[in-house]
Amino acid sequence: MKGTKGIENPAFVPSSPDTPHRLSASPSQVEVSALSSDTQREGSQPQESPESHKSWEPPLPSSTAPASEERPGPQSEFEEGPCGWSNLHPQCLQRCNTPQGFLIHYCLLALTQGVVVNGLVNISISTIEKRYEMKSSLTGLISSSYDIAFCLLSLFVSFFGERGHKPRWLAFASFMIGLGALVFSLPQFFSGRYQLGSIYEDTCSTTRNSTSCTSSNSSLSNYLYVFILGQLLLGTGGTPLYTLGTAFIDDSVPTHKSSLYIGIGYSMSILGPAIGYVLGGQLLTMYIDVAIGESSGITEDDPRWLGAWWIGFLISCFIAWSLIVPFSCFPKHLPGTAKIQAGKISQTHQNKSSSLQHTDENFGKSFKDFPAALKNLMRNTVFMCLVLSTSSEALVTTGFATFLPKFIENQFGLSSSFAATLGGAVLIPGAALGQILGGVLVSKFKMTCKNTMKFALFTSGVALVLSLIFIYAKCENEPFAGVSESYNGTGELGKLTAPCNSNCSCSRSYYYPLCGVDGVQYFSPCFAGCSNSVSDKKTKVYYNCSCIERKAEITPMADNFGFEAKAGKCESHCANLPIFLGIFFVAIIFTFMAGTPITVSILRCVNQNQRSLALGIQFMLLRLLGTIPGPIIFGVTIDSTCILWDINQCGIKGACWIYDNIKMAHMLVGIAVTCKVITIFFNGFAIFLYKPPPLNTDVSFQNQNAVVTTVVVERDLNKAGNEG
Repeated sequence: MKGTKGIENPAFVPSSPDTPHRLSASPSQVEVSALSSDTQREGSQPQESPESHKSWEPPLPSSTAPASEERPGPQSEFEEGPCGWSNLHPQCLQRCNTPQGFLIHYCLLALTQGVVVNGLVNISISTIEKRYEMKSSLTGLISSSYDIAFCLLSLFVSFFGERGHKPRWLAFASFMIGLGALVFSLPQFFSGRYQLGSIYEDTCSTTRNSTSCTSSNSSLSNYLYVFILGQLLLGTGGTPLYTLGTAFIDDSVPTHKSSLYIGIGYSMSILGPAIGYVLGGQLLTMYIDVAIGESSGITEDDPRWLGAWWIGFLISCFIAWSLIVPFSCFPKHLPGTAKIQAGKISQTHQNKSSSLQHTDENFGKSFKDFPAALKNLMRNTVFMCLVLSTSSEALVTTGFATFLPKFIENQFGLSSSFAATLGGAVLIPGAALGQILGGVLVSKFKMTCKNTMKFALFTSGVALVLSLIFIYAKCENEPFAGVSESYNGTGELGKLTAPCNSNCSCSRSYYYPLCGVDGVQYFSPCFAGCSNSVSDKKTKVYYNCSCIERKAEITPMADNFGFEAKAGKCESHCANLPIFLGIFFVAIIFTFMAGTPITVSILRCVNQNQRSLALGIQFMLLRLLGTIPGPIIFGVTIDSTCILWDINQCGIKGACWIYDNIKMAHMLVGIAVTCKVITIFFNGFAIFLYKPPPLNTDVSFQNQNAVVTTVVVERDLNKAGNEG
């Protein structure tokens, strides 16, 4: 289109699916006169404000070609260009110079970021704790370092990046994500070989010496700062990915397709953790020092086994750095961006702060404009309601993502590994499917900003009803010796020690549950009084257990081959697991179906040139109010249901071994319902407050190169067609 120099239109949507992309045939005919020396926007009979006469050129006849046939001038604001570097523009690269080509690379980077940050880091934490002798509180600091970096940088990166070259910002993000992954793996190469300790004997031994209270200060824990640095670098790389990258996609495609593209991109960031868990799990089956040819001589069943946690980070580093060159070759705007922007209609929320009739052409280019831009967005009540809505949703989703495996493990008596597998099988596909479905439906029905918010409100309401499944899923605790059952009528409830195991010198810090033939679960073979064990192909069995009641009908089996207890938890009698997983899967789908529509609504309700900053504010508050406190609140809540703690020889409380299942289910329902109600409230309030630009009044918007002064709106299609 001719003469679009300095013009940056707000985010628009077509008035209807059948409306042609012609300014002269649209319900809202927008005419703009800009301060420009060589180019000028063409329109029919523009009406200007007085400011426009400072440097005004006569308009061309109104019979000029429509916007859909115009081409941007060489100095267009959008700076569309070929794919390449400087004067090098290989023809083979031009096939990628499309929204689809950019989306492919964006998805690869989002996938890599999800693999590292939410996959490999999480699955490696327990191994890092053992290898570098760190407490859980320290590894928790490692996990939160990513969010800290994101919060500190999101506002500044999104503010200054909005005016810059967004694809090159993503090239920088690729570099930082790769560098962060590389730094995170460095301790493996500087900490020396892993030294195996002596194995802990889990059976009852009257000759075992009681362990004394000792504290160890190892230099290995100093690698904490290297891990934190790696996470900070990863957070630096993730900031432009989800702010500037999303805004660039929204720039490059029509409004009705934006939600589809964004939904696909966000779904890749959700699939990333799944791939990270699978990849990391496979790598943990390799011995930690495999790179230097060390063989351990032990198996994975040995508590001393540590896997090669670091290999996945090196792979991710290579993939991230391989995306630097592709992102750097994209132009500032993809070909056709100006044409797409010309066919959009503003849906910016109208309030006092949004009616900017005159703005400085250099606004947003210096730091002094940052407070004013931030204040303008904070006064947008619809935007703030949507941000608070997503923050509340993020709190509950990150909490469940962290503790759902623990809930399944305790409620249904499963092993931690199988519970984690089931949790991932429900969360990851459900979240990815929800993101994609939300984007597809918004795109298919070409929803306006208000209808998009209504759709998100509906899906959140359905998710609220389905979240009540936690009440139905509650299961009674299985009999547990020393906790809910006595040792054959001896001992006291709440104490693991009884006359039958008092001479075994058992450690309460070594939790290795086993199930007795009497149907009672025991804390460990030692507390069950078992003096012998045999390992077969499937599981480890124990016999000669002094605390397990010997029944006449099982004695012959125990004397012949058999056993009195086997490793693992007793099989749960609760049959609600399949129903729980099915309904919870649907709840996850409806929860994440609101994610893409809310993001699209945020992009629509704010000014065009403040979208990146709006996303920066959203992700900052989403982390401050959601993802950071979410796991903490869930953790404190779940810990309040603990009925058996790990207390070491020094009297220091450690992890919780046994939880009250009924209380845990009720507490999680309380959190889920509270967060969902908050989400629905702010979402509904945003719908109530939202005021789209009126069709019969002038609206104005700012651009980065020119002073926009006039917008003529014609409601009559026939009249507009005649004038065009």
